[in-house]
Amino acid sequence: MSQNPARHLSQAAEGIRTFNHTSGAVGDDWTYPGHAYDAVGNLSYLVGMLEQAVGQSVRPVMYTYEHGRVRIDNGGDADAKVAELVAARRDAEAAAAALTAAVQRMHNAVSPMGLDTTGIPEFEDDEDDE
Repeated sequence: MSQNPARHLSQAAEGIRTFNHTSGAVGDDWTYPGHAYDAVGNLSYLVGMLEQAVGQSVRPVMYTYEHGRVRIDNGGDADAKVAELVAARRDAEAAAAALTAAVQRMHNAVSPMGLDTTGIPEFEDDEDDE
């Protein structure tokens, strides 16, 4: 049985909503630069796929349009609406590419960061082992 591909985007959106909810405050498993490195790496992977997802999200419209079967409410002009959609898709793909590049730069910036444990009691035993 096939699934409607839009359902997967709904699941991805729910994952982002959950991240936004749980990452708003620092906690035991959301404290150190390594945690940010993991998060930004995952975000980089996610946004890196957005350009393709944007393009593919309108395939049903384009398929229907190519077969002359798109109808616009109230007798609107299908050619004009599809042209508007294609222009917006192009803008969205460019924005997704720019977002991907920016988040990759974030990942590169956070990559060398770590925690200076000097003077933090719970890390003193680890420093003595060196």
